[in-house]
Amino acid sequence: QVQLVESGGDLVQPGGSLRLSCAASRFALNNYAIGWFRQAPGKEREGVSCITVSGRSTYYADSVKGRFTISRDNAKNTAYLQMNSLNSEDTAVYHCAARLYTCSSSLYDYAYTGQGTQVTVSS
Repeated sequence: QVQLVESGGDLVQPGGSLRLSCAASRFALNNYAIGWFRQAPGKEREGVSCITVSGRSTYYADSVKGRFTISRDNAKNTAYLQMNSLNSEDTAVYHCAARLYTCSSSLYDYAYTGQGTQVTVSS
């Protein structure tokens, strides 16, 4: 079935790095913008980043700007989120989502969403 599968979440110490992957199954990401969202316990869901179809435009929440980098490899049908200088505020379940053509800050605008991968930042 059509799905997105995230991977790469882990327990990491403050200041550490992780790279999340978002792999598409049974559909091509070529015409989809990819967004990353996160949900922490007791907090509202937050849009973290988005990359357009071409990859030429990227967007970041202020809370991660300068620390996170979104990218995509259409040949591998996969998108990535490189996360550096992680802190406890980054602890959350991270979901990737696919939306035709353009980015949106609302997860409801995305056609496909993955099950999520847990990122825990703790010493």
